[in-house]
Amino acid sequence: MRYSTIFPKTLKMAPSGAESINHQLLARGGFIDQLMAGSWTLLPLGLRVVSKINQIIRQELNSTGAWEAQLPLLHPKEIWSRSGRWDDPAVAEIMYRLKDRSEREYCLSFTHEEIVMDLLGKYNLSYKDLPIKIYQFSTKFRNELRAKSGILRGREFLMKDLYSAHVSLEDLEVYFAQVREAYLKIFTRMDLETRVVNASGGVFTEHFTQEFQVECDAGEDMVLFCEKCDFAANVEVIKSNNCPECSGLLKEVKTVEVGHIFTLGTKYAANMNVNFTDETGNKKPLWFASYGIGVSRLLGVLVEKFHDERGIIWPESVAPFKTHLIGLDLENEEIKAQAEKVYQLLSADGVEVLYDDRVGLSAGEKFSDADLIGVPYRLVVSKRTHDQIEVKKRADKNTNFMSVTELLEQIR
Repeated sequence: MRYSTIFPKTLKMAPSGAESINHQLLARGGFIDQLMAGSWTLLPLGLRVVSKINQIIRQELNSTGAWEAQLPLLHPKEIWSRSGRWDDPAVAEIMYRLKDRSEREYCLSFTHEEIVMDLLGKYNLSYKDLPIKIYQFSTKFRNELRAKSGILRGREFLMKDLYSAHVSLEDLEVYFAQVREAYLKIFTRMDLETRVVNASGGVFTEHFTQEFQVECDAGEDMVLFCEKCDFAANVEVIKSNNCPECSGLLKEVKTVEVGHIFTLGTKYAANMNVNFTDETGNKKPLWFASYGIGVSRLLGVLVEKFHDERGIIWPESVAPFKTHLIGLDLENEEIKAQAEKVYQLLSADGVEVLYDDRVGLSAGEKFSDADLIGVPYRLVVSKRTHDQIEVKKRADKNTNFMSVTELLEQIR
C-alpha cells in the first residue's frame, strides 16, 4: 500500500482530551478516530490490525471444532423476556432499549446468549447433534456510566463471542477446558502474557467463570496474583493476603480483562424451554456456555503494552504491515525507480509493505511517522543506500544494509 494514498495521515499532536496512551498513539498514528465518548471509527490501519487479531482468534477457535456465524444486533424484547433478563435491573442499566413506529420494544445487543438459545430452540435437536459450537465477530452496545481509557472501555465495541451447547455438565467442562487453552494460545501469539483469574459472572451467570487478565497500568481491574504459583483471583472474589493454594504472598496489580469465559448451566435452556432428546427419548435442557474476547479492547491493550516515547511497537503477528518502506530523495528519478523496484519485489514475494512514496518530506518527518505507526521493519532506500536497503527493526537502535534477497531470507 502506498502511504500517499492512505487516509488519514499521522497527527503531530494527540486530540484534545486524549489522556490514555492508547488513545493518543492510535489517534495520532491514524488507526482510530473518536466519534463521541465510547464510540470509535476504525480507520484503514486500525482495521488491518483488528483483522490480524480476528484471524488469530479464528484459527484457534476453528481448531476446537467451532463454526463462525453472524447474528443480528437488534433484538426483540420477547426473547429477552423469555430468559428473564429483560426485567433484571442490573441488565436494564447497561442495555440500550428503543421502540419502533408501532411501539414494539427492542434492544441493541450487549451479548447474544438469548439469541443463540432461541436459534437452537428452532431445531429438533438430539444428543447426536451435540455439542454445537458457534462464534462470531460483532458489535456490542453497553451503556457504560463513563466510557474512558481510550478504546479500552467503550459504549460500542467489537467482540468475539462463542457459544457452546452440550448434553451434560461433563461434556461442557471438557470443551470449556479446550477453549481456555485456545485463549491462552491466542494471547501468546499476540505476545501478551495473561493470567487466568477466577471471577464473578455478573449479569451473565451465578456459575463458575474465568477472566483472562493482562497486567497494565491503564487497567481498571484489580487482581491478586500469587508470587509463587499460577493462582490469581479478582479482588471481588477473594479477601486474603495469602494464596489459598500454596500460602504464597498475593500481589495486587492493575489489569485489563481481555477475555472472559462463562459456564451457564441449564438456566437459559430451562427458562427459554430449549431441550434436546437424549438416548432414551427423553427431553432434557441444554447445558450452555459462552466465551468472549474484547477485540477492539485488544487493540488498545497492545498499544498500552508495546510502545515507547516515539510511538507504537506492534508485535509482528498483529502489525498492520510487516515492513515500512521509506523512499528518500525521491526527486531523483534513479532513486525513485530503485525504491519502486524494492516495493514491487517485496510485494511479489507476499511481504506486506507500507510504502512511504511521498515527495518533498524530510527524512526526519518520514522516520517520525514510521516510529509512530510502529511497523516491525523499517526499510530505507536513498542516495546513501545505493543498490542495497537500510534495514532497522522498530525496537532496535542499530541498522543494517542488505540486498532484497538477504532481507527476504531474514523476514520470511
